[in-house]
Amino acid sequence: MMKTNSDALQAGDFSLSISARLKQLRGDMGLSLDKAATLTGVSKAMLGQIERQESSPTIATLWKIATGLNASFSSFIAATAQSEFDVNHGFIHDPNMQVKTLFPFDVNKGFEVFEITLTHFHEQRSTAHQSGVTEHIHCIGGRLTLWQGNECKTIKAGEQYLIDADQAHGYKDESGETQFINIIHYPVL
Repeated sequence: MMKTNSDALQAGDFSLSISARLKQLRGDMGLSLDKAATLTGVSKAMLGQIERQESSPTIATLWKIATGLNASFSSFIAATAQSEFDVNHGFIHDPNMQVKTLFPFDVNKGFEVFEITLTHFHEQRSTAHQSGVTEHIHCIGGRLTLWQGNECKTIKAGEQYLIDADQAHGYKDESGETQFINIIHYPVL
């Protein structure tokens, strides 16, 4: 599939959104790149490259940054939307995972909602999120294997599963293409 100028612009906007949010959070928290690297588990060099838009993070890296800086995942990608509900991102390093923001993070309600599509039997692993974070998964098409810690469960269209996301967890497409709704709930502090 050929990339168009529109695709390049969208990718540039996406990198800019992530870069701007990372810089804003570091500034608001008074963090050096060294301190941010310690909190997130992402190297100082990588954080610098992301801020300068020299590198695009994987989904797993973006989750590490969001978790380490106590921020929502959608806060890094929502700024590129034409409207607050119009975000559909593929990640350059994760081409078999599309993430569409249905509802960006709402601080008063403590949740964000995504529609995620995994293709080509893609497996996505995630490190633990903040303490108390849960992911409410509803499969809308295909078959999806979910795991948290040592537990593993496969669900199909119409079925749900609750992940305690404050431990290592992940998802795997078992049918060649799987779509699911992921409601991420953050505990109110």
